[in-house]
Amino acid sequence: MSYRQRVTGIYLLGFFIDLVNMFIANVAYPDIAQQLDVSINQLSWVSNGYLIGLTVVIPMSSWLAKKWGAKYLFMISLVIFITGTSGVTVASGITQLVGWRVVQGLGGGLLIPVGQTLTYALYPSHQRAKLSTIVMLVALMAPALSPAIGGVVVEQLGWRWVFLVSLPLAVITLFLTLVWLKPDEKSKETGALDITGLITGCSALILLLLGLTQLGEKSHFYQGSILFILGLVTMGGYVRSSLVKRAPLLNLRLIREPTLHTAMLIYQLIPGIFTGVNLITILYLQNQLGMPTFRIGALMLPWAIASFFAITLSGKKFSSLGPRPIFIFGCLMQALGIGLLTQVVHPEAIMLSIIAYSLMGFGGSLCSSTAQSVAFINIKNHDLAEASALWNINRQLSFCSGVTLMSVLLNTLQRISFIKPTDAYHLCFTLAALSAVIPILLSLKMNNHKIILNANEENK
Repeated sequence: MSYRQRVTGIYLLGFFIDLVNMFIANVAYPDIAQQLDVSINQLSWVSNGYLIGLTVVIPMSSWLAKKWGAKYLFMISLVIFITGTSGVTVASGITQLVGWRVVQGLGGGLLIPVGQTLTYALYPSHQRAKLSTIVMLVALMAPALSPAIGGVVVEQLGWRWVFLVSLPLAVITLFLTLVWLKPDEKSKETGALDITGLITGCSALILLLLGLTQLGEKSHFYQGSILFILGLVTMGGYVRSSLVKRAPLLNLRLIREPTLHTAMLIYQLIPGIFTGVNLITILYLQNQLGMPTFRIGALMLPWAIASFFAITLSGKKFSSLGPRPIFIFGCLMQALGIGLLTQVVHPEAIMLSIIAYSLMGFGGSLCSSTAQSVAFINIKNHDLAEASALWNINRQLSFCSGVTLMSVLLNTLQRISFIKPTDAYHLCFTLAALSAVIPILLSLKMNNHKIILNANEENK
């Protein structure tokens, strides 16, 4: 096994660990609520705690890697994650549980940006599209497998074991990091940490995440609105100050790179929107149609299968077609899948639901895997760490923003007296399908020919 393959393997293990911990906890909520005697609103902090930990630490990933070296930072992150996981399993109350989830997030938050920087630096730009295909296949496995595995673990062993699932994998990854990774040289130009930027940037991200989370709940809409506005104001101040600093916490100038900022926007509008659509689809099928829970959960299986084929296809066709036609076709497929949900009008329409989820999985994954490939294709190696941090912050926000947007839209439509409950869901699906026009327009602005030349550089 080559050194590059070893580094890639370690990065993918860290990526999988982080994603599993984001998705697997949800299935344990009923048991946690019963045993710890907490409300649904309190339970949301089990996920929020992990997200807050991620949010606080990701902006520091580039500076810490330069200061300590990527290998040792990756190992420290795993130790923190293992500590947080151990703490979660012995938590006696919701406060302790959330606190240890924050610690988990602090450790897990560095696994992706640091591992991504190490790995992508070993691949020339024309090979990064193929690497992105592998990364997206791992990203597919976590949300597809986590609910099923978590459900079995909770039923057989209890909710605490859900968090222990990733512990052996984290220990193995720590050992492989120690044995396989070469110590990298610490940067001589680290400079002082931008403390002001760290405080304002992290505060803005936390306010935005909390605001987005609460905006999706009817009972916390106004509190969420205030938090979100405060987050936007704080973020505006952070952006203005960062653009005039010589050594800001994050190099926001990188977002000016057309391929990176276009990929970030498309990620918000395709995977982000699907996350929100998936949530309201579950509510629609349960509350309006009375579809059995096991059938609803099984819909992620055709989604995962279709996603697998889409990711494989995008990896093969990226260098010959370029991103533009793949984005356009993917957007249309996701739009068609979302639109078909308006035709699911009775609980026995399982085949139509399967087709809808298959189209959403195929189209959405075509777009997300292509966005991952495009994002870093023109990024220089010395900018990879900061570009990776920006990408991963955007990824976290996309999941929250999609859920919030669709939840707020549904709540707003349900308050209108002349709109029937079923029609409110159908309007949400229709508007979500129409939103696919925006990423299509964004893709038209990309220099498709230039990206194809970069992707085929090795053949020259």
